[in-house]
Amino acid sequence: MVKEPNGTLEWDAAEVARALKITPEDVREYFTDGRRVSFILERRIAREVLKGTLSPSEGAGFDIIDSRSGKWEIRSISRDGAYFCPSYMVGSGRSFDEHGFLNKLSEIEGYILADIESFPNVPFWIISSETVQSLWNDRKLGKTTHISRRKALELLTK
Repeated sequence: MVKEPNGTLEWDAAEVARALKITPEDVREYFTDGRRVSFILERRIAREVLKGTLSPSEGAGFDIIDSRSGKWEIRSISRDGAYFCPSYMVGSGRSFDEHGFLNKLSEIEGYILADIESFPNVPFWIISSETVQSLWNDRKLGKTTHISRRKALELLTK
């Protein structure tokens, strides 16, 4: 699919710890938790990578609008892996809906996957919706679009 990352987001973990008055261990814990770090990833990628803006609301079906009005989703590759279905399909008591997933693919340009486990130097890959659709069609994304970290990195770097 893609061999090299499209870029890397870098942080000085010691400086972040000093600024927030927490330990470096707490910084690492925060920045490798996809639920927590997504807020920061979305802002950095919107401004630095896509030269765009954040979605108008947290409930939107996308995270970022790029400089050409394209819509993008940001996903973390965490120790638990990554997923491509809409966020409302992930979590306790929620279920995967193929129609909703495919509809999402038709509404966005694609995904930006950030390997947060590599913090403080977080590589990211820009993946088109068409590529994700092909992976789905080839049954490389599992039954619910959730893939392990190993599988995500394997797909991205081969």
